[in-house]
Formats: sequence, structure tokens, C-alpha cells
Amino acid sequence: MEHLIASSFQLGINLTHAQISNFHTYYEKLLEWNSFINLTAITDYNEVQVKHFIDSLTIVLALHEPLPAGFKIIDVGSGGGFPGIPLKIVFPQIDLVLLESTGKKVEFLKHIVQSLALERVKIVTGRAEEMAHLPDYREQFDVVVARGLAKMAVLAELTLPFCRIEGHLVAQKKGEIETELATSLKAITAMGGRLSMVKNIELSEFTDKRCLVVIEKVSPTPTEYPRRPGIPAKRPLF
Repeated sequence: MEHLIASSFQLGINLTHAQISNFHTYYEKLLEWNSFINLTAITDYNEVQVKHFIDSLTIVLALHEPLPAGFKIIDVGSGGGFPGIPLKIVFPQIDLVLLESTGKKVEFLKHIVQSLALERVKIVTGRAEEMAHLPDYREQFDVVVARGLAKMAVLAELTLPFCRIEGHLVAQKKGEIETELATSLKAITAMGGRLSMVKNIELSEFTDKRCLVVIEKVSPTPTEYPRRPGIPAKRPLF
């Protein structure tokens, strides 16, 4: 996995042999399950390294290392496990929750977590709009991560309620996001967030414009948010 090893080093990560082996197993299981579950359109060995594994690990650019034991991360809309599982492989000390609403994808997540013998990983089946109101999840996480889940205005409502005060949302975005970000500021503020930074990803493997939008949680999310399932996407808080 030359691409993964080299790019991880640029991100400040020195992968161990065991971690590289886990990523290889992850790739094999992803392809195996993708034959009967729609997990990804990207299946080429090198492309998976770049567009799934390395892309997931760019999250480290928004984290303050070293991460303490018990550092709590939730991956909202985890899908095939990105970015949550690559982060867990590299940072085994974190407590990780994978939130996914599609049952078949949940079964894959359970299988890959078991195959890689990952500990302190909880897989939750449900919608963010509902799970964020439960005491076990509401404002309980140091970092909330999301990749390709929704536009920022919708994403803020779906994710910031999980984030503790002084925690952060790290949203992975690509392309021109200036307008999207500008129209999301009302929603971010309403959820108790504040735009902290936009970190551009500068790795030669990526030819498109990628960035991390980092939102700090500065005040509690009002109890009425998130609204019931489907409403945040239908009526964003512009």
C-alpha cells in the first residue's frame, strides 16, 4: 500500500505493519461485500487507498494530537465506515461510534469491526435526527465527523447536537464551497456552533479541491433540534 504509506507519512502518521495489514483486510472485505451491497463505486486498489483511506485520514489535520485514551468520536452517516474506521485503525485508543441508518451497511460495519478485532467501537442503527435527542448521544462527543452526508446547513443540524461544548464538528468537503458555507452560517449558529477554520487538503494524490470545515461547539443546541427525520433536508435553516 505505497500510496497509503507515503501519504500517511505526509500527514504525520507512521503506519505500523499491523495497521497496514488491517487496511489491506479492509480493502478485501470492502470488495467482497460490495458485490452484493452498494457500498462504493470506487474499487480499484490504488483508488481505494487514495479516495477512501487517505481521504479519511486527512481528518488528523483538524485534530490536536496526541489523542487521549477515551477520546470520543462519532461518525455520522458512516456508510462503508469512512472516515471512522480508518481513524480507529490509526488511533486505537479512541472510543468510536458509527451511526448508520441502512441495515445492510450496518451489517458490513459489524463484520469489518469484528474482522479487524477493533475494540471500543459501537455501531448504532438509526437516523441522526432521532439519535441526537437521546441522552447517551446528545452532546457527548469530542469530535463529530461526516463525509459526503449533506450540504453544510443541513449537516450542521444533523451533527452539531452530538457535539459537546468545546468539541468540534469536522466536515469533509470538496469543490467550491464558499456559497454553501455562507448560506450555512445561520444553521451553524442556531445549533450552538461557530466556524473555526477551513483547512485545505494539500496532498498531491488529490487533483480536486478538498478541505475540512471545522466548527467549534460554543453553546448548547436548543432542545427542538434536530427536527424530525427528513425536515432538515427539506427545510434547511438558511
